Amino acid sequence: MSDYVGIVLVSHSARLAGGLKELLGELASDAVRVVVAAGTEEGGLGTSYDLIARAVAEADTGAGVVVLPDLGSSVLTAVTVLEDAPNPGAVLVDAPFVEGAVSAAVTASTGASLAEVVAAAEEARAFRKL
Repeated sequence: MSDYVGIVLVSHSARLAGGLKELLGELASDAVRVVVAAGTEEGGLGTSYDLIARAVAEADTGAGVVVLPDLGSSVLTAVTVLEDAPNPGAVLVDAPFVEGAVSAAVTASTGASLAEVVAAAEEARAFRKL
């Protein structure tokens, strides 16, 4: 399979999501498309329906897309986007933002299926740091 599961990072902060994207670039294959949908279209803090919708389309290379929101309204906005334009290949994942994204990206870089990438992100909830 030449297509890899894509990842969309939905955050209130473009700087936060951009830093996470940079980290994922070091940990996962360049073949995994990681797209940031963060902040408002004017560059402020917040979330944008249009940015999320475009990011989902951009991240989708045919193998599916994992959508990882940070908190609060980013979750609500992502839910609305995915309800308005149902895409069975786009999955909103309930996972910690950083740990879930790392697990998803590393797993996706192996050529894993959408279900496997979703499971890896969700399992990150159980990671202990100490």
